[in-house]
Amino acid sequence: MIATLSAMSEVIFDSKGQLQQIESGLLEGEQIIAVYDAIGAGTGFLGLTNRRVIVQDKSFVGKRVAITSIPYSKVSSVSVVSNKSWAGEFFSTGTIAITVGTHIYEVEFRGTEKTHHAHNVILHYAS
Repeated sequence: MIATLSAMSEVIFDSKGQLQQIESGLLEGEQIIAVYDAIGAGTGFLGLTNRRVIVQDKSFVGKRVAITSIPYSKVSSVSVVSNKSWAGEFFSTGTIAITVGTHIYEVEFRGTEKTHHAHNVILHYAS
């Protein structure tokens, strides 16, 4: 289920463990919008709150993991890259690219709905 920006009372998430990781680091007054599991090398998940984007990066040597918080005010652009499979929508993936300064964070999701929802939430809060 993908919620609209005006009806975000229920948190959208793929994994309870990932949701709990985000919940454990919330700031006062911060509310979770969605936590999406990522696919591909390095990235664990993307979390969206009413204050920031949270990216889990597993690409560090020695099984180290980074949780990166990106305030919406620091996002200079957000892009959606879709790659539909010849087999149709079921196997398609989507990638979101978040530009912060000179760094680009890329997160790939199963299905394009999550990608578009993440894009729209970031665009809404970054504007």
